[in-house]
Amino acid sequence: MSFITGVGLTAFGKHEGSSTLDLMSTAAELALTDAGLKRGDIDGFLCGYSTTMPHIMLATVFAEHFGIKPAYAHAIQVGGATGMAMAMLAHTVVEAGLAKHVLVVGGENRLTGQSRDASIQALAQVGHPTYEVPLGPTIPAYYGLVATRYMHEYGVTQQDLAEFAVLMRGHALTHPGAQFHDAITVADVMASKPVAMPLKLLDCCPVSDGGAAFVVSRERTGEIGVRVLGAAQAHTHQHVTAAPKLSEFGAEISIARAKAESGAKISDVRYAAVYDSFTITLAMLLEDLGLARRGEAAARVRAGHFSRDGAMPLNTHGGLLSYGHCGVGGAMAHLVETHLQMTGRAGNRQVRDASIALLHGDGGVLSSHVSMFLERVR
Repeated sequence: MSFITGVGLTAFGKHEGSSTLDLMSTAAELALTDAGLKRGDIDGFLCGYSTTMPHIMLATVFAEHFGIKPAYAHAIQVGGATGMAMAMLAHTVVEAGLAKHVLVVGGENRLTGQSRDASIQALAQVGHPTYEVPLGPTIPAYYGLVATRYMHEYGVTQQDLAEFAVLMRGHALTHPGAQFHDAITVADVMASKPVAMPLKLLDCCPVSDGGAAFVVSRERTGEIGVRVLGAAQAHTHQHVTAAPKLSEFGAEISIARAKAESGAKISDVRYAAVYDSFTITLAMLLEDLGLARRGEAAARVRAGHFSRDGAMPLNTHGGLLSYGHCGVGGAMAHLVETHLQMTGRAGNRQVRDASIALLHGDGGVLSSHVSMFLERVR
């Protein structure tokens, strides 16, 4: 058994003069304070990678910088799925008795700490070095290919995809830490600059500076506990040229394994936190996870199903699309918001019921998947 006992999150956007270690430290301190713990209480530590600080021993570099001496330390990298993979590993470490309190941190100065060309070059490396990278595609290009096929198979339009961007921006308007606070419409998304057709600029998450952290503990430290019911992974491919059919991506596999592990059903879920690097990512994952039928996720958005007051509130902080995306910390912000919702501390974003939550992370081009169920315990 394990509990998420504290969370920390910086604002996302520009943090001029802040390094990767600065942003990670700020988020870590917030999480420790939230959990009611001191640095000396931390005996396990996990961190993700940083494109602006690509050190081969980032976990121990941070531990030294932050002033902790964990009995267990590990750095993880599975792309956008890293945050959820670390949550799952922390849960496993705690359940195995290797540590009592595991601090999990991600963050970097991706917006101000590297040039646009360097950022593009780093992200392009998910492609196959022989068959893909020499042809010049980037992450948006890969997802553009996926979107084109998805639209063809299920009759989905660009306007349908735009609905997800509008939903996430609407949620971000109520969070002071979000990178964007200007309302947008479907027409605004359609009029935005083409990036990788059919994806427009507003179909894509921004590049951000920021940090996020949480603590996973053997026992709860607060009045309301957030317990990890179960988690599972699936890794079907790395390169898009080796990807399976649209209906066979790993989210369906990981969610089936997570349901078996936790005993939870989709009908039990009251709040969802789903990776949304692009509008197509969110559309497909919602359907793969069983939160909408094939090709019908956009219709559910239009009907208000995923709004704060809807039947299945989704990414109420604004998600990657509008809260921002600072690398590993971007997806971790989903977990931070989920914890705030489950403990009734989301302020004007608070939903009616977040007693059971489903979280899902995606890395690469729908390559690596991690699904997790959380339960509120009083």
